[in-house]
Amino acid sequence: MNKPNINVTPLIDVLLVLLIIFMVVSPLKPSSFKTKVPSEPKNNKNLTDNPYTLVVTVNSDSTLSLNHQAVGTTNESAALVALLKDTFAARIANGNISESFGDDPERPMSDRIERTVFIKAPTTISYGSVARVVDAAKLAGAYPISLQIDRLD
Repeated sequence: MNKPNINVTPLIDVLLVLLIIFMVVSPLKPSSFKTKVPSEPKNNKNLTDNPYTLVVTVNSDSTLSLNHQAVGTTNESAALVALLKDTFAARIANGNISESFGDDPERPMSDRIERTVFIKAPTTISYGSVARVVDAAKLAGAYPISLQIDRLD
């Protein structure tokens, strides 16, 4: 009587097909996150503030200020949205083009003006309050929105 033999050819065919499928699918998964990490300034003595910088400060009593101008609270951010929209409209009228983000292909607006907004908040403020401020800046058309993390208390 003959001994039964295991035919491994179909098994190898199936494994090769699976290997090819995994090789094709693996480059499709995201492999990195897009971030911009600032470099250390080379000369700290001659630093000047950019005149187009917009900093929204959340104070410890939940009041908001845009470049040291009071604009409401974290719960009532309509004044902040209106002031940011007015600022962006004035920049469009003046033709102020962003040097860093004007040619960004992922930019949600068709204009090329500077729309960067920094949000600065103390660590004692709740996450929800800061999230409402970020949402208000998005609603006004800010891009990109950055959280200022230097000199944290």
